[in-house]
Amino acid sequence: MAPPRNVVKIAVQMRDAIPQLIQLDQAKPLAAVLKEVCDAWSLTHSERYALQFADGHRRYITENDLEAEKLLGGLQSPSREVRQEALRHLVLLATDMTFAQEVISRDGLQRLGTIIEDGDDLGEVLALGLKAFLELMEHGVVSWETLSIPFVRKVVCYVNMNLMDASVQPLALRLLESVTLSSPALGQLVKSEVPLDRLLVHLQVMNQQLQTKAMALLTALLQGANPTERKHMLDYLWQRNLRQFIYKNIIHSATPLGDEMAHHLYVLQALTLGLLEPRMRTPLDPYSQEQREQLQALRQAAFELEGESLSTGLSADRRRSLCAREFRKLGFSNSNPAQDLERVPPGLLALDNMLYFSRHAPSAYSRFVLENSSREDKHECPFARSSIQLTVLLCELLHVGEPCSETAQDFSPMFFGQDQSFHEFFCVAIQLLNKTWKEMRATQEDFDKVMQVVREQLSRILALKPTSLELFRTKVNGLTYGEVLRLRQTERLHQEGTLAPPILELREKLKPELMSLIRQQRLLRLCEGTLFRKISSRRRQDKLWFCCLSPNHKVLQYGDVEEGTNPPTPESLPEQIPVVDIRALLTGKDCPHVREKGSGKQNKDLYELAFSISYDRGEEEAYLNFIAPSKRDYYLWTDGLNALLGSPMGSEQTRLDLEQLLTMETKLRLLELENVPIPEQPPPVPPPPTNFNFCYDCSIIES
Repeated sequence: MAPPRNVVKIAVQMRDAIPQLIQLDQAKPLAAVLKEVCDAWSLTHSERYALQFADGHRRYITENDLEAEKLLGGLQSPSREVRQEALRHLVLLATDMTFAQEVISRDGLQRLGTIIEDGDDLGEVLALGLKAFLELMEHGVVSWETLSIPFVRKVVCYVNMNLMDASVQPLALRLLESVTLSSPALGQLVKSEVPLDRLLVHLQVMNQQLQTKAMALLTALLQGANPTERKHMLDYLWQRNLRQFIYKNIIHSATPLGDEMAHHLYVLQALTLGLLEPRMRTPLDPYSQEQREQLQALRQAAFELEGESLSTGLSADRRRSLCAREFRKLGFSNSNPAQDLERVPPGLLALDNMLYFSRHAPSAYSRFVLENSSREDKHECPFARSSIQLTVLLCELLHVGEPCSETAQDFSPMFFGQDQSFHEFFCVAIQLLNKTWKEMRATQEDFDKVMQVVREQLSRILALKPTSLELFRTKVNGLTYGEVLRLRQTERLHQEGTLAPPILELREKLKPELMSLIRQQRLLRLCEGTLFRKISSRRRQDKLWFCCLSPNHKVLQYGDVEEGTNPPTPESLPEQIPVVDIRALLTGKDCPHVREKGSGKQNKDLYELAFSISYDRGEEEAYLNFIAPSKRDYYLWTDGLNALLGSPMGSEQTRLDLEQLLTMETKLRLLELENVPIPEQPPPVPPPPTNFNFCYDCSIIES
């Protein structure tokens, strides 16, 4: 009877001892074999001994040696079942570094390569062979550049085959990805042998693993291409509707997006945005006819009708002067706009953004430019300067031109929601900037402050990963300047530790007292009174009237006044409305004097500043209508009237005032706990110097 396959005869020798011929059972643990050998020589502590090859490399024998030899022997078996079983065990053990080194040193990669190249079995055996090969190569003991061209071509064949086992192609794609990223020469071979259309086919298969590996190889090929090739490849992929497929079938798939796919989408987004880098790094060329024409097109889109009528019959010098003035109105800092666009970044990318906005959102562009160029109160928002700085900001937020991270997964789903995503993003952002500028009532000196707020608005909403540009537009427009201030305050309180449970409890106890203080301040403001302007049917603000609350809070008194005169005393005002006769406070579009003017865009400012009170006049209902001179006056009056009528004061100004008072009072209470004395009165302000005739005597230093 033949001995079992796993039993072999070996000779064991030791110095000053008679050699042994033993039957080695390879299935038996090595420690048990060593104990039997030591027992035969009457040696104790078998754990202190080891077997060593007597010839050749004289390496010590470990469990890995025995297992590696056994499994590699199984790979050469004529039996398919034996080979398959050996491959299964090899895949499980190949993740161990020591075992992998042992297999590689015994030509294990060459034996696996033979199985892969032969392709006798296109099912499980091939899949296990590819997986074992990949696990061994992942240890970095052998370079991917050492793979032969026939071997790589054979793996490419498995990727390009139509009828292939579902477990084989993801592994073949993974192998080609590693080859492409590690070897430029073999990467070119893969690029020439694997058509982009083939990868698109794999992406469209509803198999998440296959989609992920196909996307991995696609991004690897894009990373290995030069900028010109990359642009051609991406243009072709977009023409084949890859973006739409990713957006509908991968990002919005019912199956959750895996971390690996998220990383590859991040890489694809970064490489696509990277195509903008040359424009971002290129300054405007003042001698380029094309670029000069683009600047003129930008100007004409805003001022063509006005300029065309004015420039008729003008001399060349007068026409140049008119163009320079219009470029100034457009928001360029210099009369020659080329000087503004010499800065890199953003270079020509800023010009591209402005042109895209003027062509794809012409009404919004004209409204932005004309609205700000016609203002004379120093609150105009410069379109060109804003666009240039905003382009720099977007490049920073989206990391345009930066190398891809090897682990990042921070892609924006809305990037795949439409073509020209960067320019579309700019169109939303520039309108947000104009809106924030008006909310802050900014001037040219506040430009950097506005940009900081816009950066915060964009960053906060991008972090939420909105799934579409429209959703991004809605969320970012909802994040007003007031909301940004509130978020900053909350975060600052968190950082200072003032939102700990005991502090929160203290704040809740302080709220009624502080709300009463705010209520008193609002009523006091009503008692001081305010000058309001009357708006006629032609929207001319040509008359003034004064309104105030009586000191006993019983009567609203009002009457017309002449412009330039001092505010009248309450007793001199001819009209009165008892507070008890007031029915309700109306604001915005509910006011009768605003409803009469319709809902046109020109009345938007009226909606934001309008409020009315309805009251009983005899047996009929009457209205007293107001247009507040400013947003702050609007909040103070509406809060004061609500307090007067016993309604809650819910304005943004009240919330901000309450938060400020709570913060101050909480800090004062905490200082009291630390026994820090707090004076009842503020320290006196030192008097200004009386003698301003002084100088610095340099002779003192010289001497």
